[in-house]
Formats: sequence, structure tokens, C-alpha cells
Amino acid sequence: MKLYITDFRSHNMAAPAQISQDELQELKEAFDTIDLDSNGHISTDELNELFKAANLSLPGYKVREIIQNLMKAGDLHDGKVTFDEFVNVSSDVNSTEVAKTFKKAINKKEGIYAVAGRSEQSGTQHSYSEEEKVAFVNWVNKALEKDPDCQHVLPMDPTTDDLFTCLPGLIHFKMINQSVPDTIDERTINKKKLTPFTIQENLNLALNSASAIGCHVVNIGAEDLKEGRQHLVLGLLWQVIKIGLFADIEISRNEALIALLRDGESLEDLMKLSPEELLLRWANYQLEEAGCPKINNFSSDIKDSKAYYNILNQVAPKGDEEGIPPIAIDMSGIREKEDIKRAECMLEQADRLGCRQFVTATDVIRGNPKLNLAFIANLFNKYPALKKPENQDIDWSSIEGETREERTFRNWMNSLGVNPRVNHLYADLDDALVIFQLYEKIKVPVDWDRVNKPPYSKLGSNMKKLENCNYAVELGKKEAKFSLVGIAGQDLNEGNRKLTQALLWQLMRRYTLNILEELGDGQKVNDDTIVIWVNEKLTEASKATISGFKDGSIATSMPVLDLIDAIQPGSIRYDLIKVEDLTEEEKLNNAKYAISMARKIGARVYALPEDLVEVKPKMVMTVFACLMARGMKRV
Repeated sequence: MKLYITDFRSHNMAAPAQISQDELQELKEAFDTIDLDSNGHISTDELNELFKAANLSLPGYKVREIIQNLMKAGDLHDGKVTFDEFVNVSSDVNSTEVAKTFKKAINKKEGIYAVAGRSEQSGTQHSYSEEEKVAFVNWVNKALEKDPDCQHVLPMDPTTDDLFTCLPGLIHFKMINQSVPDTIDERTINKKKLTPFTIQENLNLALNSASAIGCHVVNIGAEDLKEGRQHLVLGLLWQVIKIGLFADIEISRNEALIALLRDGESLEDLMKLSPEELLLRWANYQLEEAGCPKINNFSSDIKDSKAYYNILNQVAPKGDEEGIPPIAIDMSGIREKEDIKRAECMLEQADRLGCRQFVTATDVIRGNPKLNLAFIANLFNKYPALKKPENQDIDWSSIEGETREERTFRNWMNSLGVNPRVNHLYADLDDALVIFQLYEKIKVPVDWDRVNKPPYSKLGSNMKKLENCNYAVELGKKEAKFSLVGIAGQDLNEGNRKLTQALLWQLMRRYTLNILEELGDGQKVNDDTIVIWVNEKLTEASKATISGFKDGSIATSMPVLDLIDAIQPGSIRYDLIKVEDLTEEEKLNNAKYAISMARKIGARVYALPEDLVEVKPKMVMTVFACLMARGMKRV
């Protein structure tokens, strides 16, 4: 089968003649819904679910026929379907009689609802999942039920459009801080006597803060949230919820996960697994402990609820830990003949554990992959039922937590929509595919014909990845003109922390400077240019200037706060900050306020408050550069 797309990670995806660019983007969104671990492929067992996600329900025989054709053509790799192959299949199906309603007919029976308005380019219809809306609303109601700022809008009715029409930005603020505490300084939120302008500020703050924690918001604007565009509101909310659910599913934050190590597997191998992969392994660990068959996914393999029943029974407290009363799981419902009744009985048992959230019985038997993933993640967070191994030959010192700088790089990349999503900074860059996408973001052309693409064969897979890394370094030196002295492809492939960060910093810096150059009609920008602009702006406002990005006064955050006030006069409430004789805690409070205020006026800042307090020159530079970009915009 001929592939129409050179590489699905490429910034400029070429669509088949039958599929418009808009439709291609919607196919990608559908694919990402099923490809939960973002590894670029799905199993053939999930193909039927993928067609449903793309609003193209096919009869079972047709799906089996498609799989057989892919096998005959030699396009399947270890039973995996890539996005390229899915697009080609969709194109073929779209041109047949079976797809007369492709992307147009919205199947209400399956809980998919049309969004008002069509794409102007292609006439395609956006849609959203009613079942996902209900699940997210219920989760928000539970998470924020005691928040005093939300009492006038909660609980929302999941059967209505409350989620889309309630106070713009409020729910997103609160859920962002639920997922990543202290991301938004509550002092910066406009809560009373809201006007169109202050609502706009709130939406800026919500979107820029979501971006800072790694949400992909490139195609979402403040107007989208203000107008309550369902598919975009739900998409952003899911990203925020998912980040919170996955926060502790990481070995450096939960060493008990090492219990999931398999025979012959290294700790390094385990640490490379994504949260989704760890959750699947955890579920199978519990099933194995219970003497039950394993599962391959959280869609087709859990539809009969039997795996869930056995996992619940395995993780439920047995009363063997002091202070934790036992919770007995009634397993009689597993013998129910009808799937829907069995699922409901299972969820009644999940409710006894306080873990019924996200799915209904219908969501289980339909195998909704997104909601079932959330269900199992919530169950893991409450009842991990794992113990840190003892007397094992494990080098505990090798388990290093993520540094602030590493988190900033990772969140920046994810906010740009790189695929696969970066969960582990070094392991997920070992084939350079994400780095190639970043090159395209800074307008460095990538010859995708030179790039080896997954799935890689087991034999020689690392050689293919190393070839990619060598090409990535070559691009950095020859095309991007980066300073990469002493950096080789092997350093990226093996995850050399210092040298990989050196490349990432230059990519992030160039990305930031490119934005300034575009706003300045192509005029070249460097660090001195930024400092000069900042000081001119501060002088105009009769504020103190800075000597550079190492200026000690930056530790108080006053230069940043003064610059924000110079860009948007009257925006800073100086009564909320302390100016003189600051303690370390007061410096941090000022910094939190400064970072949130920068985002509130429209600057997409990725740096963290601690970067200002410690005067980290690289991150300080990005803060001032982002504020310069905001100041140069004619808004």
C-alpha cells in the first residue's frame, strides 16, 4: 500500500487527495484518542475503536477485511497499525459507498454530538463525546466540591452544558492547580465584578498556565474558551486531568513501582515506560497475583468487566495494615450473564473503594479507552497495592528525580504538540524524532526521507535510532548553526543529561527569539537586544533598570513585576508584594505572583518562580523575552 504521508510527526503533513488538511487533523485527534501511550501505533484489536473515534463506524466484517488487506500488503508491523496506514485506510473507505456519511453523520446512539458550526476549509463537522463530558463534569464536581470560589457554579449538572457556559476560565484555573499545585497564584485571578477585559485576562492566565504544565494549546484560543466550544474545552480539560492523574505514576516519585520489574529487565528499562504502559503493567501484575488472565489494553480487553472485578478484589484493603479497615469485594456479580449488568455490579464494588469515577457501565462495555484509562489511573492512585522490593540488587541511587530545568524543557516540548508526548526527557528523545519536530518549529528543514521511523524491528533498532541522533546533531551544526562542541549522536541516544540539555536549551532559545524576530519584522534579536528593550520600557515607566539576566535584583522579582506594569499600566497590585528586606519565602511569593501575572497579561512563560529567586540566567532570559514578545504585540 502506498503511503501518502512522509511522516505523521512532520509539521507539514501531506494529506491524500480525498482527505483535506482539516480532516487529516481530525483523524490525528481520533488516532491520539486511541494511541494513549503516544507511541505512534495501535494494535489491530483497537482498529474498530479508532474508526468509531473518527465517527466512522464500520461493520465487524469490514474491519476484519481491512486488517487482512494490510497483512497481505505487508503493511502491518508486529500487528501494529501506524497513523500513516490509518490515513490511507480512511482515504480508501472514504471513497466507497460505506462512507457516504464520513465525518458528517453523528451517531447519537454512541454518545457523539455535533458541535455548532463547521470548518470553513473543509466543511467537516467537529464533535464531542457526551460520555466524556459527563465523566469530566463529575470529576470536577468531586475535586472542587470544597473550594469556596466554586460554590456558586458547583455542582454542575453533567446532563446540561454547564461546563461550557459557567464562568470562563474558573474551572480550568482550579483544575490546573489540582493537577500541578501552585501553578497559578490565586492573587492573580479576577474573581469579582468581571468585565470583558478581566474575563480575557482570566482566559489568558488559564491558557498560558495550561501550556506551562505541558498541555498542547496551540490550536486553542481565549475566544474558544469564552464561547464554550465544546470539543476544545473538553480537550483542554482532559489534558489537565490526565496530567494530575499521572503525576505520581513515575518511579522517582513512587519507588514501589519497582515491584513491576520483570525477570531479566533492568531498572533503566522500567524507567523508560510511559504512565500508560506502567498502568497496564500494574493491572497485569494485580491480575497475575490473583491468578487471572492478563489484558493487552483498556478497551476491548476490559469490556466484560471480569479483569476489573479481579483487580478490585486484589487491591482492596485486607485489613493487614494498621489503621486501614478491610473492604470486602462482593464477587458474585462476575457471574452475571449480561455484560451491562456485570459492569454495573463491578462499578458498585468500585464505589465501595471510592473509585467509581470516570466510567459508567456503558463506558466499560463499549471500551472507551480514554475513560477507562482515567478509571484505572484513579484506582492506582488510591490503592496501588505495591510494596517497595527488599533485598534486591537494585541501584537506588540511579533513580533521579526530574530537575526544574528538565521539567521546563519537557513541558515546553509537550505544549508544542510533539508526538509522541515526552514523559521521560532522555528516554523519549533517544530516537531524535521529537528533536526533528522541534527543528521544524524553529524553521530548520528536516529531510524526512533520511529519518528512520517506528515501529523499529527488534534487530538493529538501536542502530536506527542512533542514525537519527547523528542526523539531529548534523542538522544542529550545519543548518541551525548551534554550538554543539563535543556533542555526538551517541550522547542523545544514550541520554547524556548535560549534553542533551545543551541542545534543548538552544532549541528553546531559538524558538523564543524567532517569535521576537517575527514580531520585529525579521530584525535579528539576541540577549543584548532584549536587555535594551527591557530597560527602555522600564525607563519610560520610571522604574529601575537591570544590568542583565544575572542582575541580583531579579531575585526579588521586582524588575519583572515593574516590566509587567510598564507593559500594562496598573496591572500590578503592589500592595500584594513586599519590596524590601525580603525573606526567602517572601521572594518566592513575589516570584509566584510575577510568573502568574506575566501569563495573565498574555506572555507564555515556561520558567518557574524558583528560577527568578535563584536568578537562573537562561530561564530569566526566557521570562524577559516572553514579556518582550507580549509588549511588541499590538493589542
